[in-house]
Amino acid sequence: MAVLIDSAMWPAHGTVWAHLVSDSSLEELHAFARANDIPARSFDLDHYDVPERRVADLIAAGAQPVSGRELVSRLLGSGLRVRAKDR
Repeated sequence: MAVLIDSAMWPAHGTVWAHLVSDSSLEELHAFARANDIPARSFDLDHYDVPERRVADLIAAGAQPVSGRELVSRLLGSGLRVRAKDR
């Protein structure tokens, strides 16, 4: 069970964004987000979008840094992935 974060590389709103996911449960993901003051509005069905300025803090809080490929692979493996067409 782990909370994972990829590199911030998705541009929007004047910054770049990373994705924060759990490889085991949405409950774990939401608890981590609440404990680290990530706003609920940042949740997008299976992940949180987090700005680049928060990435180091979230890693220090216990999020495991992984590549985007690893993040998607583990999210798929968990059964939590929401397909793009279902968004």
